[in-house]
Amino acid sequence: MNTKTNSILVVEDNKDLLNLLQINLKDQGYVIHTAENGIAALDIFHTQNPDLVILDIMLPKMDGLEVCKKIRIENRSVPILMLTAKAEEVDKVLGLELGADDYMTKPFSIREFLARVKAMFRRIEVSRSEAETGEETLEFDELRIDVRKRKVTLRNELVDLTSKEYDLLLLFFRNPGKAYSREELLNTIWGYSYEGYSHTVNSHINRLRSKIEEDASEPHFIRTVWGVGYRFADSEESSQHA
Repeated sequence: MNTKTNSILVVEDNKDLLNLLQINLKDQGYVIHTAENGIAALDIFHTQNPDLVILDIMLPKMDGLEVCKKIRIENRSVPILMLTAKAEEVDKVLGLELGADDYMTKPFSIREFLARVKAMFRRIEVSRSEAETGEETLEFDELRIDVRKRKVTLRNELVDLTSKEYDLLLLFFRNPGKAYSREELLNTIWGYSYEGYSHTVNSHINRLRSKIEEDASEPHFIRTVWGVGYRFADSEESSQHA
């Protein structure tokens, strides 16, 4: 069992909400660092190296989308959960497109929030154990996964994936031809299934395709199954790839 105490950076400019989140997360045994603006958030991220970042979109000095973008430039793997007070879909999608792993729309229940945080840490542990005990290498056409190193290459070129993009690709790789609904992918990769969060899956699939597909509009590896969700190409489709 992992005895390390997980640390979380919470970035929120609403002091009442920040205090509420901090108290509840501390009650769960996490080490908490806080920031009330984007510039302070980056400073604390660099000095404390947290295991998870909870990031509000609307922040003074530097907004959460820009903070997310800057974190992702230097760290692809730390999980980022974005909070948004806006109902517009564009904010949710933008956050995910910039590399956030997940999002929650305010107002949300503390119970759901804590469940989401726990799910993110559970997934981290699963990924670590898979990396330690998994197969050496998986390969399909010119796409290869080194499971122990969590490294993906395409035509011998390194593919830079976030942790959730990698987890999705590994799941597809291990189950060629199997169709997954968005709800199944949320359950398996994110550890929960709430209505209204299909954007999380769609955005990650789109970003993953943009990195591994020659033509994302006609994907070879990750196929859309209309009315169901997505599946990975199987061996019979390998020879069809030009």
